[in-house]
Amino acid sequence: MHILRFSDLCAQGKVQGRRVFIRADLNVPQDAAGRITEDTRIRASIPCIRMALDAGAAVMVTSHLGRPTEGRFRPEDSLAPVAVRLAELLGRDLPLVSDWVDGVTLAPGQIVLLENCRLNPGEKKNQEDLARKLAALCDIFVNDAFGTAHRAEGTTCGIAQFAPVACAGPLLCAEIDALTRALAQPQRPLVAIVAGSKVSTKLTILKSLAHKVDQLIVGGGIANTFMLAAGLPVGKSLVEADLLDEARAVIAAMQARGAEVPIPTDVVTAKSFGADAAASVKAAREVADDDLILDIGPATAARLAAQLKSAGTIVWNGPVGVFEFPAFENGTRTIAQAVAESQAFSIAGGGDTLAAIARYGIEKQLGYISTGGGAFLEVLEGRKLPAFAVLEQRAAAAV
Repeated sequence: MHILRFSDLCAQGKVQGRRVFIRADLNVPQDAAGRITEDTRIRASIPCIRMALDAGAAVMVTSHLGRPTEGRFRPEDSLAPVAVRLAELLGRDLPLVSDWVDGVTLAPGQIVLLENCRLNPGEKKNQEDLARKLAALCDIFVNDAFGTAHRAEGTTCGIAQFAPVACAGPLLCAEIDALTRALAQPQRPLVAIVAGSKVSTKLTILKSLAHKVDQLIVGGGIANTFMLAAGLPVGKSLVEADLLDEARAVIAAMQARGAEVPIPTDVVTAKSFGADAAASVKAAREVADDDLILDIGPATAARLAAQLKSAGTIVWNGPVGVFEFPAFENGTRTIAQAVAESQAFSIAGGGDTLAAIARYGIEKQLGYISTGGGAFLEVLEGRKLPAFAVLEQRAAAAV
């Protein structure tokens, strides 16, 4: 993927004295009192901001937060808590500017945070008049928000069309490089772990990966559907019986390439869903009518772990069991440790996956942890993200 990189502009001295507009992803969780409970996305935005300041730019940063109604400000939609945390991390004052679409006053070396961009009428529908106003604010637009790259909005795509220069920040570039390495130029064998409650939510991902990967490990409710498609009993487990043909088609597509969808040979079951439910390990063929499958069994987990440890590339999205309950976490823990111990290049994404990574403390042992949820999934589906497409178009036009 050919895009213009902000780091290259800085290295070439093309940022000094310029007005730089950075679209970051600062959409962080908050408690009922508005206190930030997890600041990973804010910390991830710091390198791009420092890069711009160190290069002598006048820096504007914005992001969405939550799902505000355009044109209607509510205190809970404000980036004020984010401004406080960003200022702490940067070690400098950071003014929060409201009503900024028609102009922002600042000098080189200064930085401001522009209030929640989704408050601006026309943002979500990427209206051209708004996009042109946004573009007029800057000399250089920098997209550093992978988490929103799948949305064609004013501050992700519109401004990139009309700004004098449009480029990718270091976080977005890191995502692009990691995804390219994992999916476009993988070291074989390429193993994908796709887990979740329903096949229907990830069917397009499964179909896309079936033509790319050497092994497709399924987990959670998705695995139940594949087990039923393979003729195994699943009791009263979460399953999508209307998608059995789709599951069989994925299995057939993999087999046609000499690849595999490993079907669990043992599972961990319970009679009810809950943290205090009694767990029972059973052979997959022995699941009773009143059983709930809540995890893969130890034999299956060990077999998959061995395959992961010999992989060349691993793409991981989703825990393979109800890992929040101690009795049903062995499968996810075993998979997580195997990914961490593998010599493969690994990339992981998705909220539940990140929670599992944090739970087992393996962050530093993975090749790359994606900051995007929906965007990460759409790349796995094989889609061209709107924010990527416009940056590629601008780069091509600049040649």
